Amino acid sequence: MDEFYTLNGYRLKSNYFLTEAQEDYLEMIYRIYLEKKIVHIKDIANNLNVKNSSASKMVNKLKDKNLLIFPKYKDVTLTEKGVNEAKYLLKRHMILTNFFKKLNGADYKLELVEKIEHFVDYKTIENIDNLLKKM
Repeated sequence: MDEFYTLNGYRLKSNYFLTEAQEDYLEMIYRIYLEKKIVHIKDIANNLNVKNSSASKMVNKLKDKNLLIFPKYKDVTLTEKGVNEAKYLLKRHMILTNFFKKLNGADYKLELVEKIEHFVDYKTIENIDNLLKKM
């Protein structure tokens, strides 16, 4: 029989290096980069509905994980590692968005994707993507 854990227990057991909030920030930074090619703290804060100081703190945490370059008083730049991780996060988001739109039609809600995306593993995302391609 499988061992059961609390949600926090599964988090602690995981070796994944980003928190859910860090994933959200990294994905948003990449979205802003794709749109504007320049990423400012105020753009991150505005898009995520947080204060500039909160965005700055999180950007520094992502910088410490070698996902971003963030010189003091400058723009945010993604590292190669950051781009690769962010591409996957955006892909995951889009696959789940398409899946829930097909599944729920007019009742689709972005909030559902935002809550679920952090808990679906890579293999499941790939399988959902393959299923969508067959539909």
